[in-house]
Amino acid sequence: MAATGRPAETVLATDRLTVRHWTQDDHDRAFAIYSRWEVARWLGSTPRALAEPAEARAMVERWRLRSTDPRFGVWAVERQDSGTVVGSVLLVPLPGGDGEVEIGWHLHPDSWGHGFATEAARGVLAKGFADGLAEIRAVVRPGNGPSAAVCRRLGMTLLGPTSRWYGVETEEYRIARTG
Repeated sequence: MAATGRPAETVLATDRLTVRHWTQDDHDRAFAIYSRWEVARWLGSTPRALAEPAEARAMVERWRLRSTDPRFGVWAVERQDSGTVVGSVLLVPLPGGDGEVEIGWHLHPDSWGHGFATEAARGVLAKGFADGLAEIRAVVRPGNGPSAAVCRRLGMTLLGPTSRWYGVETEEYRIARTG
């Protein structure tokens, strides 16, 4: 539940997690996640950790405004047992307008090693396929072993290096809808 007492809109739930829209009430936790270099170093064409809490507020607002198509978004991942936001999971069109869709996850280091990224991503994959997507990709920077391991646990196939997106070389993974 958001700190204002209004529930945040739920996208999906798994056994342990609720995937929901970020709210402005979450900006402190967003800052706690994205101000850490160990998280930010893997993100974007020019990785940069947030320096000011106001940047987290603006980021959460951008994500909220991007969520006009219910198939896509950058969503908060919240533990059901504690209400703690452990990070983000995303399903977004890749830049370039070719119709490819990316899944990704960014977790606070205090939530690493608990299977939360894999659990949230499995739920988002199922949602994406139920919404009609035929395939979903992940792009992982070389050296990001934990994210590559999540891709493997999800059953994604490594297609190899690419620099098609974000202006940097990444490893491309893909999974297709079955049935």
